[in-house]
Amino acid sequence: MGMLDSKVAVVTGAGRGLGREEIIDLAAHGARVVINEVNRPDAKAAAHETAELITNAGGEAIVVLGDCADSNDAEALMATTLDTYGDLNIMVNNAGFLRDKTIFGMSDDEFDSVVRVHLRGHFVNMRNATQHWRNRAKSGEQTYGRLLSTSSEAVLYGSAGQPNYAAAKAGIIAMTLGAAQLMGRYGVTCNTIMPRAETDMTNSGPTAAMFAAPESGFHHFDPANVAPLVSYLASPDAAHISGEVFVVWGNQVNVLQRPTVLPAHVNPDGEQKWTPQGLHASLSSHFDANYRSVYDGFALPIDQG
Repeated sequence: MGMLDSKVAVVTGAGRGLGREEIIDLAAHGARVVINEVNRPDAKAAAHETAELITNAGGEAIVVLGDCADSNDAEALMATTLDTYGDLNIMVNNAGFLRDKTIFGMSDDEFDSVVRVHLRGHFVNMRNATQHWRNRAKSGEQTYGRLLSTSSEAVLYGSAGQPNYAAAKAGIIAMTLGAAQLMGRYGVTCNTIMPRAETDMTNSGPTAAMFAAPESGFHHFDPANVAPLVSYLASPDAAHISGEVFVVWGNQVNVLQRPTVLPAHVNPDGEQKWTPQGLHASLSSHFDANYRSVYDGFALPIDQG
């Protein structure tokens, strides 16, 4: 018996990279899976190859091609899932791509296309999944729902060459946190992962050397290392975990600390409008000679191990 026996899982962008490893792991734990990929020859071939790997291992898998950010395609994905398996229990939004440029060199299309696939791609599938779970709960049916979103540490550290990607990934966290608050009453959990892995998005350009597999020993950036956390968060054992953000890679998982607001600076002149001089005098206690500008990101990088 697997911990996900009889559960139905959809993973977007599941033909290759992270999505492929995630859906293979979900299937290995007993889930019946739906592989969603964009309808291009290379992606289509990868999706069917992944499905064949799962079925050859004794699992159940189907392929549904379509644009994850297109409402009609997303509705078709949902309809096919329900027609085939009768339910949806696990929705993993993973699909994405990059179009890197600095903010002053980025075109409208380079911004819009990345935000569309990442943020809108999460939104339309989140909407369909949460509607399904809410309707089941309101009709008195048993509801098992796990929503998993994919963000990035670009949200924390800034990404000078990826303002489109970093903005979309920040939006994904905010949207997932809101969904977690809304869906908790129906017994549905919603969490976000920030994976570090060697994928099509990291194995070229300036990051290629960092993410490349070593000649020997443990490959910290193997995308297969990320998949167990996805399966765990999709499992009954994680039913109490929701609204969290995890950094996952290698043999490590970091849970992000929730944002903390520092004590307020109060106008020393009382209940009246600040003056620039008053703000400078008050804020200088924080932004003193030891202050370091956010030149390298909002937070210092997590220990690389």
